[in-house]
Amino acid sequence: MPRTLITNGLIFDGHSPDLIADHYVLIENGRIARVRSGKPDVAADRVLDLKGKVLMPGLIDAHFHAYAAEANMGLLEELPISYLAQRARPLMEGALKRGFTTVRDAGGADYGLWRAIEEGHFDAPRLFYAGRAFSQAGGHGDSRASHIEPCGCGMRGNLAEVVDGVDDLRKAVREALRQGAHQIKIFVSGGISSPTDPIWMLQYSEEEIRAVVDEATRRRSYVMAHAYTAETILRGVRCGIRSIEHANLIDAEAAAAVAEHGAFVVPTLITYAAIARHGKALGVPQITLDKLSDVKDQGLTAIELCRKAGVKLGFGTDLLGDMHKHQLDEFEIRAEVETPFQILNSATAVNAALVQQPDLLGCVREGAHADLLVIDGNPLQDVRIMARPERMALVMRGGKIIVNHLP
Repeated sequence: MPRTLITNGLIFDGHSPDLIADHYVLIENGRIARVRSGKPDVAADRVLDLKGKVLMPGLIDAHFHAYAAEANMGLLEELPISYLAQRARPLMEGALKRGFTTVRDAGGADYGLWRAIEEGHFDAPRLFYAGRAFSQAGGHGDSRASHIEPCGCGMRGNLAEVVDGVDDLRKAVREALRQGAHQIKIFVSGGISSPTDPIWMLQYSEEEIRAVVDEATRRRSYVMAHAYTAETILRGVRCGIRSIEHANLIDAEAAAAVAEHGAFVVPTLITYAAIARHGKALGVPQITLDKLSDVKDQGLTAIELCRKAGVKLGFGTDLLGDMHKHQLDEFEIRAEVETPFQILNSATAVNAALVQQPDLLGCVREGAHADLLVIDGNPLQDVRIMARPERMALVMRGGKIIVNHLP
């Protein structure tokens, strides 16, 4: 891999709201070898003169579904997993070209996809996967219609599986971690894409949630939980959930509890906007469209409540099928209530801490992975430029240039 020298850029390091000037960055063997002030005194195989553009860490999407190749969740559970693995490739390649050098999969992606990426069979973001998410019977991950009778085999789909009871959950978590899962995903409230559960429904008992958390923690992993309502969020963080997904219906009390327990919240606002605009044409079931109004308009208020409480806010998208192309639009939506730095920090340093890689991802520092972007313009002044692909002048993943529009 060529030794790359990056000069004449303004650096957003993921942590500070101030751009760093008069520094150069040296890339060696896929890592950032130097971040130094002054003129470079090293030789390089390749020099990138940024001419005042902004250098920043690659983006991290903390709520991604690599196997969500269709907008209809019920259809996804009927397709062969080998077919979805093939469909995952363009979704991952597209995310990388949009500047997402890391994604955390929230249900579906598995060891095989991770290994193919690690071995370099195709260019893709770094992948942190949960395997199948766990749902109680009749919960958000149970895609069976109400007329389907239960059987002893339960329900095991491509993105989720039904697991009930403390003992079975412990075994399921152990198996997922044995298969390499980086984190565990469960559903603790109802959702919009499932056919039989209302949004307000409390899912899993506290004993079941604590059992999942205990098993994950003993493997130095953690649990992420789909949770919309204040009540389910309170139960979740009190039982040890580290990452709350969505949280649209959070209130001040629940936000304070999340902050007190040091947990994260990952909003996913673009998925609701995308489903509202494109869902019907893409085959999203009517039950999902009907449920959408229960959560869509409360997302920005939820972010404001979390900011006021001091919650660590991550950045996610939760997009399905052809709607993945709207990934960067999350920046525009959140810009209505957050500062540019808050959003950029969420998509870089905060998410890096969430995936337990604070020194390797989401930063521009020596020793970190050379996952970097060059932006034509200053996103700390106008974060909406992040939603304009033509302003992304360079995407680098592990020192390899993926997109290059530099002159």
